[in-house]
Amino acid sequence: MTTTQNTAVHTAAGTATDADPGVPKRRPFIDKEHPDVQKALVKASTASRTASKGAGLGDDTIELVNMRVSQINGCLTCLSLHAPRARAAGVTQQQLDVLPAWRDAMTVYSGVQRAALLIAESLTVIDTSQDRDAIVAQASAHLTTEQIAAVEWTAVMINAFNRVSIASGHPALAAKG
Repeated sequence: MTTTQNTAVHTAAGTATDADPGVPKRRPFIDKEHPDVQKALVKASTASRTASKGAGLGDDTIELVNMRVSQINGCLTCLSLHAPRARAAGVTQQQLDVLPAWRDAMTVYSGVQRAALLIAESLTVIDTSQDRDAIVAQASAHLTTEQIAAVEWTAVMINAFNRVSIASGHPALAAKG
């Protein structure tokens, strides 16, 4: 391999080379590079959780939304953070185990949880062929307007955190115990 080929391989892999010292050795932790933006995101997330609880949503439902959105997005860090939180909030192991197939697990989730998961998925995988009004109408059989808005904010927030962690290449969090 020539020096030029070697430089190209290392640059493509994201490692710095002597030829281009400005190339980062790894993806930057964008939350650390711009902490004021991260603080604003955390503040918005805290307000979202307060709104969810004020609307009468339980931590179990909030954490199921966080888990499902993180599964869809493939966010290693957020999954490692929210799985223990979900269990602490009363989400059963069975609910976690079958979460990717929640639509088929009719008796595993409450109507509120199913409605919240429906909304969360619709805001995570944006499909222009989906009728969002129909989704909200379906969810309204189990959720109030205030709860629907709170679930939507929860989905928006976890999607944002997923993207921060994925962009940064954050690792899984170590299990506590």
